[in-house]
Amino acid sequence: MVDAGGIRLHVQRLAPADGGAPHETVVLVHGLLTDSLASYYFTVAPALAAAGLDVIMYDLRGHGRSERPPEGYSLDHNIDDLEVLLDRLAVAGPVHLVGNSYGGTVAFGYAARHPERTAGLTLIESEPATPAWAAKLGRILHRVTAELTHHEPEVIDWITTHRGRNTARLAKGAARLARETTLDRDIPASRVLAEDEIRAVRCPVLGVYGGDSDLVDLVPLQHRLLPGFRAVVLPGHEHSVLVEAPRTVGEHILDLIRPGAIAR
Repeated sequence: MVDAGGIRLHVQRLAPADGGAPHETVVLVHGLLTDSLASYYFTVAPALAAAGLDVIMYDLRGHGRSERPPEGYSLDHNIDDLEVLLDRLAVAGPVHLVGNSYGGTVAFGYAARHPERTAGLTLIESEPATPAWAAKLGRILHRVTAELTHHEPEVIDWITTHRGRNTARLAKGAARLARETTLDRDIPASRVLAEDEIRAVRCPVLGVYGGDSDLVDLVPLQHRLLPGFRAVVLPGHEHSVLVEAPRTVGEHILDLIRPGAIAR
């Protein structure tokens, strides 16, 4: 547990598997509600460590084993947490950021705020914070909160039957988070990035998307706004591409981090 400026965050760190000095540091940021650092621990994190990287992953505020304050869940709060966490861990030099879903929006916000501390950026089924993003998150969180708050027993029973007990357990945790905090109001009200702030992110940016995801439609916009952007679309996958195709996703992350990635 790390004290990140008044909130305790649960952190896991994997050293290079060969015991040598790390070539680079990669920071993995997970998504909302049912997600936690476990989604990386059981997918791409071991392979990144095996490739000689210092791997840092943590639970966002309110998630996993991190502290759950009743309020303070805006995007800027989460970017602040990441900023302070890296300072507390004494991480020197630019880092590679990998963000899944909402975690990618946090990672992009950090890169926009600290371009000098960002070596590269991987967005897995994710996008920068724009007015359209805020409106979409607002709709999604409103629907999820309403269903889990007013119809929780029926929803949990359905999830248990069709998705299994573990997914139902995660859904119960998401219901508590939505019920006991201001997350569903804070995130849609977050400050978003102006177009010039998005364009100012000059590091290499990799976008990984499921071929059946609606986020694929954003690829042309990302190419227009980000000079270092490269997209990978994995057919047959939707929003859960990290969990469904971890080996392929991990290989693309390593391709970005390896020397020469900027030139590709």
